[in-house]
Amino acid sequence: MLITYALGSCIGICLYDPLVKLGGLLHIMLPLNMETGRKNTLKYADTGLSEMVRQMTLKGANTSRLTAKIAGGAKMFESNGNWGNIGQRNIESVHMQLKKHGIKLLKEDVGGTVARTLLFDVSNGMACIRSYGKPELII
Repeated sequence: MLITYALGSCIGICLYDPLVKLGGLLHIMLPLNMETGRKNTLKYADTGLSEMVRQMTLKGANTSRLTAKIAGGAKMFESNGNWGNIGQRNIESVHMQLKKHGIKLLKEDVGGTVARTLLFDVSNGMACIRSYGKPELII
């Protein structure tokens, strides 16, 4: 069981290859890696998803079989500044990156104003989302 906590504007991305029962969970913070030297690639949607796909294929996954489930991307704060709605920007970036890699998005629970915890069972590809004041959601 892989778990990521405190998915506010961040997004948890579950990737799964059902044939080899290989999965991964990525917690991205921002839509694009604009960091000089790109040292922390896994915290960005563009470079993080590419690296996770690379690592999974090295372990036997096939990109044509990979499926995705995502959660997060909430609007946690009202902001009129340069950052805008980070959650929405993260959602759009993750959708674009999944499409770029040819990965089918099976289910998602994104947006809103509530933080989430995402649990991912790699043995069967099931994901569970927990949010304060809401019933558990299986995706």
